[in-house]
Amino acid sequence: MKDDQSDILHRLDLDRRNRIGMLEAVWGEHKTAEQIIAIALEMQAAGELMLATRIDQSKATKIAIELPAIKYYSQARCLSLGSLPETGINGFGDVAILTGGSSDITVAAEAQLALACHGIHSDLIADVGVAGLHRLMHKLPELQKYQVLIVCAGMEGALPTVVAGLLPQPIIAVPVSVGYGVSAGGIAALHGMLASCAPGLAVVNIDNGYGAAMATLRIIKGASIVGKQ
Repeated sequence: MKDDQSDILHRLDLDRRNRIGMLEAVWGEHKTAEQIIAIALEMQAAGELMLATRIDQSKATKIAIELPAIKYYSQARCLSLGSLPETGINGFGDVAILTGGSSDITVAAEAQLALACHGIHSDLIADVGVAGLHRLMHKLPELQKYQVLIVCAGMEGALPTVVAGLLPQPIIAVPVSVGYGVSAGGIAALHGMLASCAPGLAVVNIDNGYGAAMATLRIIKGASIVGKQ
């Protein structure tokens, strides 16, 4: 039996960008450095940008020894191989990513990088949680200009409901695994967002910044397609 079972361990979807307009992202948390290196080289050979999520500093360091061209984003816990596209060149609308507090930044940064990999500009507006509601209210005029809002919050997860009650854009809520005791690793925030009384609020899974970015991409691309008809 061959020691190298990389063909068995991964089969890349290199046609995903052509099919649905998204590059294939690599879930890195449960893959070894060697597996990620093999995937990165295959994607590089195919001329595709690689984005790998949930990579800690130790694993990123091991990968960088073999692939010096790898770029590591410590705040987002992601790495990429290949040049990111210029943002805004596709005519896509801007996105704002809001966080309840600074503890939500990692998830927000993952979303921001995933959008950037698809040529979409986003602004990070941090620490506007409901514990100091005046901070959010102060930002409302600025938030009116964005096409889509991604709202990340832990604890009881109230921020997306408040935002969705004040602003008309599509809003993607991201529960974050931050909080004491009954917050239960983001489950309380998830349940609160799913039970929101704000109509039309969309919710992704706990800490899923990448998923929120891809939902945003679908909304923006869908609006662009309709606009061309």
